[in-house]
Amino acid sequence: MRRRDVLLAGLCLPFLAACGRDEDAVRVDLSRREEPVLRQLPRAVTYAYLPQYAHTVSYERHRLLLDYIGRATGIPLRQVFPDTFEEHVRMVERGEIDISFSNPFAYIRMAASGARAFARIIEPSGKPDFKSQIICRRDNKELKTLADCRGKRWMAVDPSSAGGYIYALGEFFDNGIRRSDFAEITFAPGPGGKQEKVVLAVFAGACDIGSVRDGTLEILRGRIDLGQIRVLAESKSYPGWVYCARAGFSPEIIEKIARAMFALRYDRPDDAAILSAAGMRGIIPAVDADYESVRRLAEKLGLDALPGGEE
Repeated sequence: MRRRDVLLAGLCLPFLAACGRDEDAVRVDLSRREEPVLRQLPRAVTYAYLPQYAHTVSYERHRLLLDYIGRATGIPLRQVFPDTFEEHVRMVERGEIDISFSNPFAYIRMAASGARAFARIIEPSGKPDFKSQIICRRDNKELKTLADCRGKRWMAVDPSSAGGYIYALGEFFDNGIRRSDFAEITFAPGPGGKQEKVVLAVFAGACDIGSVRDGTLEILRGRIDLGQIRVLAESKSYPGWVYCARAGFSPEIIEKIARAMFALRYDRPDDAAILSAAGMRGIIPAVDADYESVRRLAEKLGLDALPGGEE
């Protein structure tokens, strides 16, 4: 017997020894088969906050609200984090975001692809609208009025940012100042945290003026000396942030989520904690027509609000 055969026989001996004479043979019917089925976990409703702030800020702001909605409705929600305003809009169009919380300009773009508003917020000011703030360094002696912004370097939040760009652009337009009148217009770089980046750029002197939505400066309190920042001007007020559902999303689920949102009351301490963390005082019903003033502003400024459009 060759050496290889000896080794093979040695390996088989333990198995042969395990097959005792007293054991019954087990018949296996290979004609009967059961295909394994991969069990699908219940799909959570995807919820996204337009990335005006860093993702960690977005998560902390809305974590309590999502927990509350989940408890109140029995519907699981999962927060997702697009890196840019444009990515947020595209994900709603592709059905990857079910519930969007966005600024009004991003909303009218998404509405063009079938998304529909169902709720809007009461801002921390107690009103359902908000505005842009045009800021500069306090020690900049050249800037006293909007007219002084001609020839200056302007950093805005994002081309699709309502409070961080478009409302300020409208204010400049109404005062006879056009985009070509600035030395340059740049937008906050990188993903997330864009409102904060504009304030930091002004603080550091990387630009002469910046535009942010009202309420942004408070986000940076304790991180920089806000005494070095001056609010040069404010825009008119426009409708506040809006909740919309993507095209084709279940009306029954929208109704349940909306009912839970509308039940929150700022005069109840537990509810106030949820609303305050999210930067709002309440949530009220909304319809698409509430945002006609934003569409008129976009038209006046020559902005393309259609999907895929860029300024």
